[in-house]
Amino acid sequence: MDHGSRGDREENDIEVEGGGHNGSFESERRTFVERMGSGTLEDHNLREPLLLKCRTNTTSQIAIVGANICPIESLDYEIVENELFKQDWRARRKVEIFQYVVLKWTLALLIGVLTGLAAVFCNFFVENIAGFKLLLINNLMLNDRHFMGFVANTSINLGLAILAAILCAYIAPAAAGSGIPEVKAYLNGIDAHSILAPSTLFVKIFGSIFGVAAGFVVGKEGPMVHTGACIANLLGQGGSKKYHLTWRWLRYFKNDRDRRDLITCGAAAGVAGAFRAPVGGVLFALEEAASWWRSALLWRTFFTTAVVAVVLRGFIEFCRSGRCGLFGQGGLIMFDVNSAKNSYSSADLLAVIFLGIIGGIFGSFYNYLVDKVLRTYSIINERGPIFKVLLVAAVSLLTSCCSYGLPWLSHCIPCPSYLEADRCPTVGRSGNYKNFQCPAGNYNDLASLFLNTNDDAIRNLFSSGTSKEFHFSTLLVFFVAIYCLGIITYGIAVPSGLFIPVILAGASYGRLVGNLLGALSDLDAGLFALLGAASFLGGTMRMTVSLCVILLELTNNLLMLPLVMLVLLISKTVADSFNQGVYDQIVKLKGLPYLEAHAEPYMKNLVASDVVSGPLITFSGVEKVGNIMHALRLTRHNGFPVIDEPPLTPAPELCGLVLRAHLLVLLKGKKFTKQKTMTGSDIMRRFKAHDFAKAGSGKGIKLEDLDIKEEEMEMFVDLHPITNTSPYTVVETMSLAKAAVLFRQLALRHLCVVPKTPGRPPIVGILTRHDFMPEHVLGLYPHVVNRHK
Repeated sequence: MDHGSRGDREENDIEVEGGGHNGSFESERRTFVERMGSGTLEDHNLREPLLLKCRTNTTSQIAIVGANICPIESLDYEIVENELFKQDWRARRKVEIFQYVVLKWTLALLIGVLTGLAAVFCNFFVENIAGFKLLLINNLMLNDRHFMGFVANTSINLGLAILAAILCAYIAPAAAGSGIPEVKAYLNGIDAHSILAPSTLFVKIFGSIFGVAAGFVVGKEGPMVHTGACIANLLGQGGSKKYHLTWRWLRYFKNDRDRRDLITCGAAAGVAGAFRAPVGGVLFALEEAASWWRSALLWRTFFTTAVVAVVLRGFIEFCRSGRCGLFGQGGLIMFDVNSAKNSYSSADLLAVIFLGIIGGIFGSFYNYLVDKVLRTYSIINERGPIFKVLLVAAVSLLTSCCSYGLPWLSHCIPCPSYLEADRCPTVGRSGNYKNFQCPAGNYNDLASLFLNTNDDAIRNLFSSGTSKEFHFSTLLVFFVAIYCLGIITYGIAVPSGLFIPVILAGASYGRLVGNLLGALSDLDAGLFALLGAASFLGGTMRMTVSLCVILLELTNNLLMLPLVMLVLLISKTVADSFNQGVYDQIVKLKGLPYLEAHAEPYMKNLVASDVVSGPLITFSGVEKVGNIMHALRLTRHNGFPVIDEPPLTPAPELCGLVLRAHLLVLLKGKKFTKQKTMTGSDIMRRFKAHDFAKAGSGKGIKLEDLDIKEEEMEMFVDLHPITNTSPYTVVETMSLAKAAVLFRQLALRHLCVVPKTPGRPPIVGILTRHDFMPEHVLGLYPHVVNRHK
């Protein structure tokens, strides 16, 4: 799937950073200058260094969010230091600073409470809807109405799947998939209007309920991370005039930095809510989700996940009395394998190493196939919403046929003699011993895995002291089916997580290895299932510390820590030799310009000035309104250098950087003068800092909202009060690798490149994240890779 070609076709409709440009910009700009009565660009402060005239950045400015193609922008994580904001900071009293800190912790508390409630809500309805379906099928099978059981299973699954698909296809396409790649991209500094929108939150919750209850091989754990991030974003909007939520302290959160911290807390809360793993949630946010971290954020995420754990615990205690229908203790997954024997020998370590190796191989191959399937599905999804729904329906029919048809291949097994009659065969909706088509006193082991919720199937595989419960052929068939169904299900237009399919597949081959070893091993088959799940998770997701803690919190078995650590390290090492982790792979596939923590080796052969692209548009400290308007119309740049010139300064010098959004607010206020004079004090009295705060959900002022009259186009406006006088700058000779690391670690949107020698224009260009993308750098210098080798 070629994102670049799409970006070239739609570039004029997209908001881009300082490096991008409009293809017809040069001719239009010269026409504008000539119409203004001058033959030189310099007279109108629209200067462009000769080095940049022919260099452009053609990287795509769109990406796939969920199952939707939409324009992307960068986020402004940098602290803007202009006169207006400095005045606001100086005016803040100690009590206001204290209230701001208290509000941050209050919002963290609310994120934890609401995410915990969302987790309970999802699990409650999944367990009850899926439980009703399974009870119906079980009763039909007990009455020998096998065909009606198939019809009921297929029709209920299809109806739920179509509901989930309609929500995703028509209301919030961004809600499709797990959402973890999108959250990672947002915390890396990439924004799209629909990533964390309220409609995405609504569809994520209900689509996940319908999708999981429909029997798809998906989990609700990945979507819970996205749900937590959406809740945090909603709380971090800084208030709303529409809903009369304009408490004065909320305006302090109208910036991307505070929202980023809240969304990090939301992502951690999502993992805690999905797995009942508060510490694992914090580590997941640190290891996988966040691109920028500090100690204060660690405390807040830990507090948020602790709140989630308390909320979940309270509802579990409430539901144990049977007041929640079919939702009970098992509704929020917890796989207690603490009763199994935990001693192991040297031979067991060899088996664990073997599990790690095959987990790495299976995991990397899984990622390869997911990539191929996603590329295929993108072609179908691009054809419109109805095709998304049809694809979901087709996968639902296939899944239903497999879950109901494959158990017929399994032989009936006599119930173990040590079990009571009410435990085998299973009477209720869940359990280890499903009767299916078998006579009384027998059970179908494959039906015990397929005709259960995914959580109950994992619980059956993790169960200890039941080494003879599942036959070798059953585990092999189940592994192949889940492996394939998990691959073809991810990418359809429903909220779908990867954790549960991966745990299911890993646990099945782990238990299979445990059954093969039998008496040769001291470890229980259920513990082998746990280690198999860990190996497959490490092989697909390439996380270590967070996965290790999540699995230990899930299984309540600290004694397995050394073996889980070993199998995760081996599987990750093996899989890394083949390809990237699944989330990194999906981020790249979606076309999201994600900045890695390290620079590419070939960047050491280049310097910053080698990749800056034009046209570079600069403004004077006091600029003509007409020049600003035309620059805003003819470019999509989000940052413009401001240069002071004589007589204000002895020589041209860089005053700072002004943002497009701030220019629009200033122009809307119409604080213009007929003479080219500095009027900073009048502007400081006319505007307040919160006037320039970032609007929530992309509802800021647009160029079309301005009503500038013809006579006002000839007037001047002072840009000094809104100019960031301390933008991050690098000298043009700095290596591109060093500039890339600086750009990422400081979470920048713009990085100014200044000349090394005097007597030249005070700025060479502006670097944005698109200038560090491999397709841009290698497009300009394809030989640098070979030279590095």
